[in-house]
Amino acid sequence: MTYKANANQMVAQDLSQTNAAAQLVLGTTFSGFDPGLGFGEFVYVQGTGTINVGDWVEFTQTLSGGVVTLKVQQWAGGANSGKPLGVAMATLTGNLFGWVQLFGNAIASSSGTVAAGDPAFFNAAGQTKTAAVAGKQVLNAQATTANNATINGAAIGAGKSVYFLNYPVAQGQIT
Repeated sequence: MTYKANANQMVAQDLSQTNAAAQLVLGTTFSGFDPGLGFGEFVYVQGTGTINVGDWVEFTQTLSGGVVTLKVQQWAGGANSGKPLGVAMATLTGNLFGWVQLFGNAIASSSGTVAAGDPAFFNAAGQTKTAAVAGKQVLNAQATTANNATINGAAIGAGKSVYFLNYPVAQGQIT
C-alpha cells in the first residue's frame, strides 16, 4: 500500500523509507491518500531501539541542548500510561528518521484472531491483540479487517490487520 501526497504537499522522504539524517523538521505532518486504505495522516519522527514496519509505537519527547526532540519506540504496554500512540510506516532501528501514522486505516502488527470492529489491547512490544488487558487498551483505534486481509489485490501479511486510527492513545488512569 502506498499513500500519495495530497495536492499542494511535497514530502522530502517517502513514507516507507528511513534516513540516518533528518530530512524534515521533527513533528512535520503529512496527509495522503491510498486507493485501498483511503486518507491518512502521518508525523515525521526519530526512532529509538528496534521498530518494525507496522509496529505500534509510543511517543516520547526528550530535551537535548535546549531543543525538544520527538522520538518513538515500540509501545512497551505500560498500564494506564495515557501515552500517544501510532503505527510505524518503516523499520526505524537505531536512531533512524521516518514516518508514523496517526489517522486513517493503518496496517498494524496484531496477534491472534482479529475481526472487523474489534478493539485493540497490548500484547507484546509493538503488537496488539483483541483480548482485554486491564489498563492497556488502545483508545481511538478499531480493527477494520481481519488478519492478513487483502487490500487492492494484495495480502497485507500474517500478523497484520488494518486498524482505523483517530490519534490513538494508550488507556490512562481509570481509578
